[in-house]
Formats: sequence, C-alpha cells, structure tokens
Amino acid sequence: MREPSFRSRYDVVVIGAGLGGLTSAALLSRAGLSVCVLEMDARPGGYLAGFRRKDHRFDSAIHWLNQLGPNGLVTRLFDLIGPDHPTAAPQKRIKRYKGDSFDHLLTDRPDELKEAWIREFPHERAGIERFFRDARRIGEAFAGLGTFMRTEESKDLPGKVLHLFTKLRFARPFIPHLRFSGREGVRKGLSRYFTDERLQRVFASEMDLLSCLVPIGWAYVGDYQLPPVGGSQVFPEWLVHVITSLGNEVHYKCRVDQVLLENGRTSGVRVTHRGTTHEVRADQVVAACDLEALYERMLPAHAVPDKLKRKLRDAELYPSSVTVALALDRPTESFGFGEEMIYLSKDDVPRERQCTGGPEEVGISILAPSLRDPSLAPDGMGTLTIYIPAEFADHDRWRTGADGTERGEAYERLKQEYADILIRRVEERLAPGLSRHIVYCDVATPITHWRYTGNRNGSMMGARPGKANFKAGIAHYRTPVKGLYLGGHWAELGGGVPIAVRAGANAAMLVLKDRKHPAAPVLAAYMDGRITLAEVEASGRFTPYTPTWMRNPTPSERKRSATVLPTGP
Repeated sequence: MREPSFRSRYDVVVIGAGLGGLTSAALLSRAGLSVCVLEMDARPGGYLAGFRRKDHRFDSAIHWLNQLGPNGLVTRLFDLIGPDHPTAAPQKRIKRYKGDSFDHLLTDRPDELKEAWIREFPHERAGIERFFRDARRIGEAFAGLGTFMRTEESKDLPGKVLHLFTKLRFARPFIPHLRFSGREGVRKGLSRYFTDERLQRVFASEMDLLSCLVPIGWAYVGDYQLPPVGGSQVFPEWLVHVITSLGNEVHYKCRVDQVLLENGRTSGVRVTHRGTTHEVRADQVVAACDLEALYERMLPAHAVPDKLKRKLRDAELYPSSVTVALALDRPTESFGFGEEMIYLSKDDVPRERQCTGGPEEVGISILAPSLRDPSLAPDGMGTLTIYIPAEFADHDRWRTGADGTERGEAYERLKQEYADILIRRVEERLAPGLSRHIVYCDVATPITHWRYTGNRNGSMMGARPGKANFKAGIAHYRTPVKGLYLGGHWAELGGGVPIAVRAGANAAMLVLKDRKHPAAPVLAAYMDGRITLAEVEASGRFTPYTPTWMRNPTPSERKRSATVLPTGP
C-alpha cells in the first residue's frame, strides 16, 4: 500500500470511517468543502465493516434496522446525500422469545401477539391491553424522528426553546417508564401490567422496562427493516463512493496520534501510516472515534477539564459481545430458522445472569443472515450468527494480559470453549444436528471489537441512555477545543445505525454553522422538516452529485457468475 498523498490543507478532517464519520464527510462534501477521512482499519465501516470467510460474508453488528422506512431519519438524510443509496426492505417476522416454557413471536402485526397472550392468560387481559397500548404510543413517538434530528447545540435561543417543547412532547410516552430499571425495577414495572410470572418471564433478560416496550412499539409503526442486499457493508461502501466522487479523500491504515492545536484551536492532526508520520492540516476536525482515545490520548492533558474526563470514565456503557459466526454446508432455513431474531433464555436463570452470566446461563440472540439475504452465502449453504453480551474485563481480559494484546493459546482456547457451549445450546433447543454441518466458525470477543474499532472496552454502542448519563452530560457535540466536534455515537446517548447517522449529520451541521456556510440554514431547515428535498436541491447550496454507485457483488455472487458457462449459438 502506497503512502497517502495529502493536500497542504483541508477544510475538515474526519477521524474515523464508521457510519457517523462517513455520513458527516459525505454531507460536508455535498456542501462543497474539502474533506479528508482518516481510518485506522484497512476498510471503512467500523462496526458495519463486516468480514469475509471463504465465500461467505458476515455482518459484524446488525440485528435489524430502524428509521430506514420512507420517512425515517436515516432515509431522509441518505436521500439528501444521494438518490442511489442502499435501501432496506420491511421486516415481517421480528423477534421470537423462546424460553424453556414459552415460545412467542413478534411480527409486524403486534396485535396478533397481544391476542395470543390474552388467550393464554385471560386473567391478565386488561394489563396486556394497557401494555400494548403504551408500547404503541412509544412507537408513534419514534415515528416522528425523521424531522426531529437536529441537536440543540446547533440552534439559536428561540430554536432551543422550541426544541425543548418538542423534546418534551417526544419524551411524554417514555417518562412514566424511566424509573423502572434494574432487576427489581423491571419486575415492578412489569407488575403494573401483569403479575403472572409466566408472562413476565418472556422479558427475562431486559434490565429496564422501556426495553420491553420499545420493540413492540417499533412493530406497531412498521419500523423494522432488514439489512440491504449485500449486508451492512454496503452503507459505508456507498458513502465512500459519494465522498471520493465529489473529489475528497478516504485514507486507511491511518492512526491519528494527536490533534494539533494552535492558540487553543484545532489546526489539524498528526497521523501515522505504516510507520511514517504525517501532519494533516485542517480548519476543523470531526472526531467520529472513541471519546476516551480522543480526550486522553490525542489531546494535551490541559485541553479537556479533568472533571469532564472523570465523568466520561464513569459513564455507563453498553456491553461488548461474544459473536460466533458460522458458515454451514446447508441452507439455514433447513434447520427451521426464519428472518426473525431469536432470543433464547432459560427459565431458571435470574434476570441479571441472563445479561452478565457465563455462556451456560446468558441469554442468546440468534440470526440467520443468509436466509434474509441469499447473496451472503454460496448456493446450498448458509450463515448463522450467535451473539451474547460480554464485558471487556471478563476472564482477566479474556486471558490476553493486562493490556489486552497477548492473544495466545489461552485466548484461543477460551474463545473455542465459548463457541462450543453456545453452539451446543442452540443445537439442543432449536437446531438438532447443527454442529455436524459447520464448515467454518469465527469467534469475536470484546478484545476483537476493541482492536478493530478502538472503542473503550469494545463497547458496541457507546453510552447508554439513562438518568445517570443524561445528568452527567455525557453526550455532546462541541468539545472544549474550538473547531473540534464529536461526530460518532459518543455524541449521543444510545446506539445503532440511526444514532450514528444522526450524529454524523449534526456534526456536519455544526461545522457548516460555525463557518457561516450558506448551506447551513438550508440543511437546518431540511433536518427540521421545514423544506423538501427538492427545495434543498433548488437552493443551489449543495454541490451536485451524480448517482453512479453500483453495489459490489458479494463473494458468493462472484462465485456464481464465474460458474455460469457462456452459451454458444
């Protein structure tokens, strides 16, 4: 790989080619700015980069998608970037809750599940109806996110006042449920609706009441989508195409060592590529990377107040995971799997152990990606993904030493032990004979996620929503350094594709606003839903983009094409 050739100066440098960083870079490119994206991995995408094993393609992180419907937040922002963006089909079968004594399916018609529960638990009818009613109200609030995406930090005083009222209106369906968290909190919250232990057991793993309600709410408003054909990797592939076709740059294997400062303001970054150091100068920097790495490693100690750094160290984060990716010698549907995610739990395991226990106890999520998208596996074969939450500190950092770098025999043995237990549990409960049809097994641990993304403790989605993180002011876009903005999932509480895209868009919004760029008010009006896409394009404030992106074939699609023999006359 050749050394990258950098310009003498850019308008903006973006650290990290995850979905947030690429969204920000694509919007800034459309606004006509010169942008350089620096990614430490060899490919774009962050948690959406996925990976290939032989002729099978695997997604790294997506269970399902939200906000990619016609009016969803992600769709509206991607429409602005370019009309050739990947699209996602609606998901019909959503989540199967399977324990030792129950087996329930949530679909895009949630009233079917409601009626099934009423038939099975007629004595709980009133509470079940209230539970689904409250879930529906939450779903309807989420349905308005498409025009409620702009951060308060980008608004003037009247806009902030209006934002407060809009936020309160959005939050109203959630507020009655916020206090019910933790093991006892969930039990008390569910008991407000139904007291039958068999019904409460369906939500055996949830550690807050909202996690029980939100999936059903999304189902009511049709906000579940399948990953696009080709897998989640096609999102970053498309965004990179937009950025580079507009004359800007994305460079890989570039580790940012330092954010450069002049008179207290950012002036660029120092980056290392294969042992060679470069200074990349820019007026502004969007950091779509791990926040601890930014504040503790890339900036001088005095640049960020110690109080803020302490708060960030104490923030409540989402866990990491152990993910087992299986390539099978037969189609996944032959084992009885469907497009839904299956959550497999044990009736006799306490709630907290469902989330933090070892592989024999913890709840398991199972997906059949190649059933959803046949392009991911060769003909007659399939893929299966098995996922459990896990913490970075477990097993003395997964037997990798104090710094997490000693990935020797002990680490490999521990990974295999986890995989064997999880595969056995799935085989016993769902797919007899599964282990005899595995042709490849790949195991990722929190160490894996930490190595490839740089995220603190290998966290899958950053800081959790909740009272403690909200009160501590964990989520923010503007940093203590002028000209330096957050643009990844650390800028918001929560995670997933919508949060990453929203964060990237808001970082771009702040960059444009601070530059007094003429595209700023147009982007703001579009994000607020005050003008249409046609009006944005007619404003002349955005550089035209020619929709020329074509999805790259997956490995299995290339194999199929290679085996098709030409026919003669």
